[in-house]
Amino acid sequence: MRLPIPQLIARDRHPDHIAEVIETATTEFLAQCLESADLTFPVMPPFGSWVKAKEEESGNLIFAVVYHVTASPIDSVHRAQALGLSLQELREQQPQIFAMLKTEFRAAIVGFQTPRLADKSTQIYHHLPPRPPQIHQAVLHCSPSEMIEFTEKLDFLHTLLQLTAAPVEALVATTLREVYQLRKGDRAWLVQAGRMLSVLLKDDYDRLQLILRQIYL
Repeated sequence: MRLPIPQLIARDRHPDHIAEVIETATTEFLAQCLESADLTFPVMPPFGSWVKAKEEESGNLIFAVVYHVTASPIDSVHRAQALGLSLQELREQQPQIFAMLKTEFRAAIVGFQTPRLADKSTQIYHHLPPRPPQIHQAVLHCSPSEMIEFTEKLDFLHTLLQLTAAPVEALVATTLREVYQLRKGDRAWLVQAGRMLSVLLKDDYDRLQLILRQIYL
């Protein structure tokens, strides 16, 4: 039986520090969002957003893409019940509610970055790391510069297409839209991504078309 996990309270942390790893595996990790210091629910990371966590033993920085988010009671025995109150009314009448719920997300690992060397250089790898981040490691939003650098190569698309527990077509399309906007409408990069998808899905035209239609919404 899985025991309830105490709420993780966010105080005096880096603004991009949003969660903590509570379950880890070779290909993905589960993280619990940190509780806000005030009476608000933890902010859910968007579907398809990029996060990172450090693997302490090697120093590798693990990159992952969020594909599933849930909000539920800490107590797994009792379900949340509709109260018919606004958020402001909840704060005034039922403030304990905010400490009784948890927000969790699963993120698929797409690659990693090695620690900085003496010459301050790093190396990015677009495949699974030797080890995932350990339990209780901090999870942070990736910076725009990290996302741009990582997506210079498009091998992460192959990793996302191999997921079995995610709405893969929507995830790939959402990820490409977000990076395309981050790259300020880099048409050449988007065309390259489309060509990569056409190669990876050369035997599944319907699936390819579904992704492409969602990209160009």
